[in-house]
Amino acid sequence: MGNNGRVTRPASTRAARLDQVCAAAVEVARAGITEVDADDVGDHLQVVAEGDRLVTHYFECRLAGYRGWRWAVTVTRVPRSRTVTICETVLLPGSDALLAPGWLPWQERLKPGDLGPGDLLPTPPDDDRLVPGYLLSDDPAVEETAWELGLGRARVLSREGRIEAAQRWYDGEHGPSAAISTSAPAAARCGTCGFYLPLAGAMRQAFGACGNFYAPDDGRVVSADHGCGAHSETLIEAVETAVEELPTVYDDSAVEAMSVSRAPGSVEAAEPAEPYGHP
Repeated sequence: MGNNGRVTRPASTRAARLDQVCAAAVEVARAGITEVDADDVGDHLQVVAEGDRLVTHYFECRLAGYRGWRWAVTVTRVPRSRTVTICETVLLPGSDALLAPGWLPWQERLKPGDLGPGDLLPTPPDDDRLVPGYLLSDDPAVEETAWELGLGRARVLSREGRIEAAQRWYDGEHGPSAAISTSAPAAARCGTCGFYLPLAGAMRQAFGACGNFYAPDDGRVVSADHGCGAHSETLIEAVETAVEELPTVYDDSAVEAMSVSRAPGSVEAAEPAEPYGHP
């Protein structure tokens, strides 16, 4: 309340209005980040009004080690001008850039391909993909198929493990939906190929190994309905090309008799021949 007894209202703050000319200058702002490689500047994330004709553009940062950081480029223009200029560029942390990522057990952080030469990957005792194996048998007939049945191994694939592996293989690059399979002839399926080696056990009907040296899947497990152009029964019909017959330029199949004139020699043809030359 002022000295005159009237109520004094606080000064109202007006939110900055987004200038459309500055907001549309996305490429101008991107070009302002000249000190880094263009590959380190990602997608345009947002634009924020800082004041009258003053706008900040935010871009994704792809620099290694800067997860969640953003490139900030502030642009402006003078009144009654449509030329946008750059005020400043800076790299700022996002809302979660300075926070450690959520903790994950190491088993969940591993991805296919992370295991390198010399690395050890212990399998947990309660792995749902495995079940206990069987004891060794004294029956010779059983021993012949012991390895296939899982005898002698501490654990073997469980039903869940087999289903998981089969689904992963089927949906991967060696299943029916792979690019090389969809582009192959409809009849060129691995299950009918002479180079197809079916797996043993429960996977036999659906999967096998490719044994074609020239096929891209050689030595890999493929589904029976996978396919490629190296199928054993792929035959290319020979196309007969018509040969244009040209007229005969020189006919050497006939003999033509011709009379030849000659100069007189030392021995006339009418005289008897001498046995060994002149006496």
